[in-house]
Amino acid sequence: MGLLSEGSPLSWEETKALAEHVREHGVQQFINLYHRLKDRQGDVLKWGDEVEYIIVKFDDQQKVARVSLKARELLAELNEKEHADPTGVKSLWRPEYGAYMIEGTPGKPFGGLLAHFNVVEANMRYRREEVTELLEPDECVMSITNFPRLGCKQFTHPICNPSPEDVSSAARSLYFPDEAIYPGHPRFKTLTRNIRMRRGEKVAIKLKVYKDVNTKLPVEGSPPNEPDVVLLDAMGFGMGCCCLQLTFQACNITEARTLYDQLAPLCPIMLALTAASPIYRGYLTESDCRWNVISSSVDCRTPEERGLKPLEENKFRIAKSRYDSIDLYLSPESEKYNDVPVVYDDKIYQRLRDGGIDHLLAQHVAHLFIRDTVSLFSEKVHQNDEEDSDHFENIQSTNWQTMRFKPPPPNSSIGWRVEFRPCEAQISDFENAAFVCFVVLLTRVILSYQLNFLVPISKVDENMQTAQKRDACRTERFWFRKNIRKTPNQSNGYTMNDVDPNGLHVTNETTNGDVDTDKAHAMGTNGYANRQETEFELMTIGEIFNGKPDTFPGLVPLIRRYLQSMEVDTDTHCTIEQYLRFIQKRASGDLFTTATWLREQVLNHSDYKKDSLVSDLISYDILKKIEQIQLGKVNEPTLLGQCNRTKTKDVIPPAIQKHLNGCCESK
Repeated sequence: MGLLSEGSPLSWEETKALAEHVREHGVQQFINLYHRLKDRQGDVLKWGDEVEYIIVKFDDQQKVARVSLKARELLAELNEKEHADPTGVKSLWRPEYGAYMIEGTPGKPFGGLLAHFNVVEANMRYRREEVTELLEPDECVMSITNFPRLGCKQFTHPICNPSPEDVSSAARSLYFPDEAIYPGHPRFKTLTRNIRMRRGEKVAIKLKVYKDVNTKLPVEGSPPNEPDVVLLDAMGFGMGCCCLQLTFQACNITEARTLYDQLAPLCPIMLALTAASPIYRGYLTESDCRWNVISSSVDCRTPEERGLKPLEENKFRIAKSRYDSIDLYLSPESEKYNDVPVVYDDKIYQRLRDGGIDHLLAQHVAHLFIRDTVSLFSEKVHQNDEEDSDHFENIQSTNWQTMRFKPPPPNSSIGWRVEFRPCEAQISDFENAAFVCFVVLLTRVILSYQLNFLVPISKVDENMQTAQKRDACRTERFWFRKNIRKTPNQSNGYTMNDVDPNGLHVTNETTNGDVDTDKAHAMGTNGYANRQETEFELMTIGEIFNGKPDTFPGLVPLIRRYLQSMEVDTDTHCTIEQYLRFIQKRASGDLFTTATWLREQVLNHSDYKKDSLVSDLISYDILKKIEQIQLGKVNEPTLLGQCNRTKTKDVIPPAIQKHLNGCCESK
């Protein structure tokens, strides 16, 4: 969820009055941080996943499932282990937006050994079991992206009702009660209230209903003149969704910028492949993903900023919500693909340039800082800009984008990092682990083979919208690069010989942290504009992952080729191969996405009236089946295939660890 500062939240009026103060000091904090750490070299690959979960309570007599508002008490118990032994725990637990949500991560990052891929799923399973031990027999922890009847009547346990007329309510929602917002930290309600107040009205999340033969229009609560729209009116409908995220530590700032850029075009592709949320407020919709829902749920832009009124009180017209896809690449060789005008604060940009920040990074930060802070605590107003970074993180962590470029925290051993944020949460630990391992392996392939996935930002934006369409994984095509090999003048210093055959670390001895972005900026985008657009074509998800004969190798075959040069123990190889086969079948359409599987469950349910409505009974039965799938008691061949039993282990066997360490030491 981002920065969780402790303290007393300020009112919106107080926060608004301090917006320039936060910006001024946040920029200075970044400049100071950058100069302290820009030359940092040699950090090894570390990575970790974040899985968000929903706690569900079943009423087996009434055949009703509800979200259980017990995250606060669960976290109190789950965090006891961490408090007692901070470095020895196998999992870490943090709050999320919903009072029914929790976020779990590994106790410590995974490292650069291939054997770590055989630990991920076991760690996810441990997390699920750890929570389950604390639940009542009629409760279940679920890694589902969205609760099907979120916002319907009596969807919480205990039952809470919305209070849209209550002036003290944070959300003022017709459907989402404030009690469903996590109560253990003031950040969440503060964000809810301040986003609504800055916008000048409640957020308006609009989804087209899936029209079946008996669908009644207008949809209940639909906006005027939009009878086929499911309207959601609170931050909770977006931030109350779950996702699967990954963070990587790079060896230096240059590698971090490279990974940020190269993974950005993969974001819509992975979003389509992990699509898992077709049901909102009890309606089947035409969308398969959460992304636009969350984007709209925190859209605090005023009517002026949205272009609905002339600019008078605000500085900028802003094209996107503060939760959306990235707007520009960060590496000099990528700049020619920044074909969408970027709105940024000129004064902040110039201050960053005067402070020694290169053009692209200065533009990136100045773009982030067109946003106001929407959550501020009295104890955090005055900071030491030489040592603190909370004002920078205040803005950085409330720009929720598909990728996040993360400077090292002050006074920390943590290096430059990149966060990969588009994936939807999957039902099973097997699926979540498969996608985590795939993306991490892909980063190694990108660096070792000097791959180039760049497409124009405008095409990434187009792909993001395509990815969310119904059954996009099987029926849509996406802009992708034809030739993904870097040309000689695009080389970033890596060679094939830089791959460590015993692990995942890619050395970077020929690449330093300095980038000549002024020279790249002087070239502008003219080079790109003058070239024929023959570099990109529309491909299916299946073609992107599995390849096209004689024209495109496919991402999974590239990973297999990479692994052939590695020393991989048998169990790890077996596990990775299971993941890759699953991903190939999902990409080809042989297996359903979670979203398609959920649609099929609704459409084929005996209680479904062909009216687009997902009743309490339908929701209950689907969630009960999901519980059985998670426990491994039910196998769904259309979702998981026949072979999804890996050889995942809780720890790396000592013999493998010793052997690999010995190989590394001998080098």
